[in-house]
Amino acid sequence: MIAVNVVGFKNSGKTTLAVKLAAALARRGRRVAGAKFAHCGFDRESADTGKLAAVCRAVAGLSPNEAMLVWPRGRYLPDLVPLLDCDCLVVEGGKELGWLPRIVLTREEADREALGADLALAEYGAAGTGREPSDEDVERLADLVVQRGFILPGLDCGTCGRPDCRGLAADIVTGRTDPADCQALDGEVRVTVSGVPLALNPFTAKLVAGTLRGLLGGLKGYVPGPVRIELDV
Repeated sequence: MIAVNVVGFKNSGKTTLAVKLAAALARRGRRVAGAKFAHCGFDRESADTGKLAAVCRAVAGLSPNEAMLVWPRGRYLPDLVPLLDCDCLVVEGGKELGWLPRIVLTREEADREALGADLALAEYGAAGTGREPSDEDVERLADLVVQRGFILPGLDCGTCGRPDCRGLAADIVTGRTDPADCQALDGEVRVTVSGVPLALNPFTAKLVAGTLRGLLGGLKGYVPGPVRIELDV
């Protein structure tokens, strides 16, 4: 999966850019999903789903043309990615995310540090091009995301030799390494859910590997070697 994070302060144009970028990526044949971070709750308190969410652990909303799932509590974005049925994710907001490359929209030079320019594939606004991205810029950005977009698990497990995923992400953005350096996604044990790789920290990977070896060792016909197990849940 490829992904990109569009960040900027209020009224910086990040929603407009995220929508245009998602449309441009869809025109390139990508199955695009979007995610939006908000500092306040979503405006649905007066809706029936909001009333149910106030007393339920989760609420599903279904209609002939769409479906939604509401958790009345915070969730971690990687937990939701397998539900999105996409191969490209455009995330609007979420400045605190350190495991995605980003497009930074600045209003002044001082915004760069607060918006994490070390993870920027491109910058626009006061500290970048000096202007908002044009339609031609959006097309170039879509190509850039296809070529260099990525998503890390955000586990901060340190197996790549860096203290956290942000360090690895910054090195990927600058071209010093690539996403394959993430051992949590490309280790001895690889698990996918609906086609999306599931990150495993070193302890969990060893636990899963040890458990499977013990179970398989008792089966007739088992010999050491590459093993593939498929499970429909």
